[in-house]
Amino acid sequence: MFVVLFVCTGNICRSPAAEALLRRAVDPTVTVASAGTRGLSAQPVHPPMARLLTEDGIDTSEFRSHWLTPEDVRDADLVLTLTAAHRAQVLEVEPLALRRTMSLGELARLASAVPAGTVAGATDAERLGPLVRAALGLRHRFLGTDDAYDDVVDPYGLADEVYQASYAQINGHLDRLVTALRTR
Repeated sequence: MFVVLFVCTGNICRSPAAEALLRRAVDPTVTVASAGTRGLSAQPVHPPMARLLTEDGIDTSEFRSHWLTPEDVRDADLVLTLTAAHRAQVLEVEPLALRRTMSLGELARLASAVPAGTVAGATDAERLGPLVRAALGLRHRFLGTDDAYDDVVDPYGLADEVYQASYAQINGHLDRLVTALRTR
């Protein structure tokens, strides 16, 4: 098993969407969860994001938000944040997670640059670890060139168009990551 934890602010918009979309894309050897750095616990996915997920065939009725704990971070093989600021917050909670915590956008960007033939394995869990290590190995090549698109916009309380833009960013990052998982 390989455990992926998504982290955003309230765990009611971005991270539950990323959790649901990645869970649908990977095989059962990968466990996917999410948490928020602050906000209300035990809340459903915010209605505008829930509608977008429902339109994509994903049921969010059982989801409830969860506050980030040190145990969540320790139990995860990979912590993917929705912004660089969330990454800093995760590292405040668990500094030893430095080498396995990055933003979803950064991992998608770096994983896309991993050469074909780098990752082998029969399951997604067997491929994901080597893909992340290879992507992290490329980080030095991109120092000082952070892509502003890496941070997923926070749509909470904003217009439906912002939710759509945020959802599109999440989908785009996950498409790049899953493509790299299958082809590298």
